[in-house]
Amino acid sequence: MKDSEFYGQQTVTAKKIIIIGAGAIGAFYGSLLALAGADVSVVCRSDYDHVKQHGFTINSQVLGSWNFIPSQVLKQAADYEGTADYVVLCTKVIPTLDRIALIRPVVKPDTAIVFIQNGVEIEQEMLDAFPDNEVISGLAFICCNRIKAGEIFHLAYGRLALGNPQGSVSRKTEYLCELINQSGIECNATANIITERWKKCVWNAPFNPLSALSGGLPTLNILSSQEAFIRNIMQEICDIAGASGHPLPDDIVNVNIANTYAMPPYKTSMLLDYENGHVMETEAILGNALRAAKRVGVASPYLESVYALMKLRELALNHLA
Repeated sequence: MKDSEFYGQQTVTAKKIIIIGAGAIGAFYGSLLALAGADVSVVCRSDYDHVKQHGFTINSQVLGSWNFIPSQVLKQAADYEGTADYVVLCTKVIPTLDRIALIRPVVKPDTAIVFIQNGVEIEQEMLDAFPDNEVISGLAFICCNRIKAGEIFHLAYGRLALGNPQGSVSRKTEYLCELINQSGIECNATANIITERWKKCVWNAPFNPLSALSGGLPTLNILSSQEAFIRNIMQEICDIAGASGHPLPDDIVNVNIANTYAMPPYKTSMLLDYENGHVMETEAILGNALRAAKRVGVASPYLESVYALMKLRELALNHLA
């Protein structure tokens, strides 16, 4: 990859990238960007000492194994030296985490803001906070876990979707996709990234909460036991998305069911948060979908039930803390 790529009539130069939230997702995609030639720095708190000394070990059943040594390893974004072309936010979307405050110290006039995060209807906060910066919304379709400090295990999949929330694909978005594609993982630039968010929610809405509510069952066990229930949740997400102006493919429920039967046993991100006593993405995945349902007048009894049970689960965790 040269320092510049030509798109249309303009040259786009973008090499300096800072990843904020270098857990499983941030470390994995950060390592791919580094493999493609980008200068990649990371902000990581819990694994800071280990990563500062050893970097990350990436073990992928798809791509093999390699070591990722970030250009800078930081405890906070304010310590970053230089000007980033992209700031990539890969944290969880939870009420206790201020996404804007996390990235503001490294957002300069020409910095593109990328967030690779779960949930629906999470873009507006970024657009409002940084009206003069380019915002790129990203979704990771991947099975990937942090095993221990600095060690990432990539089980399956990995496709990344990137797009501008306003319904377009910019040159900077195309460039970032090209970097990921060079690494061997598929990255698609799409003008319909909001629809893509709803597509991913079709899977996330049942499997993330049910993995926590079941006390730790892998996805295959959940599906084998409760396929009809899962299909009902998925269909409600499809109905909400369609009523919100983002119709989904007619076969998306069947495709998600088939893919889940085919994937290796997998602990969802919400289950890992539950097992570690961390705040879960209940609002970003379920709460926002339900609020959209109420806004467009779509009945969602299955989704409402799962959301209510998750709020009780969160209450129980708070009492135990």
